[in-house]
Amino acid sequence: MSEIRYVRGDATAPQGKGVKVIAHVCNDIGGWGKGFVLALSRRWSEPEAAYRRWHRQRAGNDFALGAAQFVQVGPYLWVANMVGQRGVRTGSKGVPVRYEAIDTALAAVAGKALELSASVHMPRIGCGLAGGTWSRIEPLIAARLTARGIDVTVYDHD
Repeated sequence: MSEIRYVRGDATAPQGKGVKVIAHVCNDIGGWGKGFVLALSRRWSEPEAAYRRWHRQRAGNDFALGAAQFVQVGPYLWVANMVGQRGVRTGSKGVPVRYEAIDTALAAVAGKALELSASVHMPRIGCGLAGGTWSRIEPLIAARLTARGIDVTVYDHD
């Protein structure tokens, strides 16, 4: 089992060699406009366009909490749009993060990473606007990814 590697840097510029998957959390209402997605959109237009299309056509596809969409943005680089938060606001039902949904989406990311022989790179998913805590997310990453031998790098932006 590998360990999660923590580095300072930009998750949209993943370090290392080989195929890479950048994983991040999206909401279930089609919103894309705050947080890490802005950094993604500054670098590539495809992840946002694919996510918006996926949401718009949700009546005929798998768009839902726990789903993951894989968008290729380079010859050896993919972005995983993981639907892991309900809405965008903290309210009577608590913060938007849905740990079960992130867990399910991470399982899909693991499958894709193994298929591609890829490493996985991410910010501290679910802990920004989604309102989650890293102490609940980190064990999900360990169980779904590193326990299966997938190299994971988590980026803390300066």
